[in-house]
Amino acid sequence: WFDRLIGGVGLRRGRRDPEELRPGEALDFFRVVAIDPERHRLLLEAEMKVPGTAWLGWTVELHNGGSRVVQTARFAPKGITGRIYWWALLPFHAPIFRRMAICIARTAERRSTLTGIG
Repeated sequence: WFDRLIGGVGLRRGRRDPEELRPGEALDFFRVVAIDPERHRLLLEAEMKVPGTAWLGWTVELHNGGSRVVQTARFAPKGITGRIYWWALLPFHAPIFRRMAICIARTAERRSTLTGIG
């Protein structure tokens, strides 16, 4: 709600397809920048109102007979305001991103159980 309050796109945008993503499509307050199915990579760029540019990406790697998800957050601050923003939110990033990774892993496990893939 805060993002919408300050003029951002907010979380409530429709999707063309609930299962498939394509470069250029909206996903919540992100835009799909790149999808690489062969390398199991996804890169999103934030469209929320922040003093800089933010990206969030994932890569799925084979690991000890299973899979490991590598989640990467990057931020290119715009001026001193961007640096202050990043450092002010830094303590919150770890728990937010940890929870996000856990939710993604649980969803993937649930889907692989339902579909028999995995």
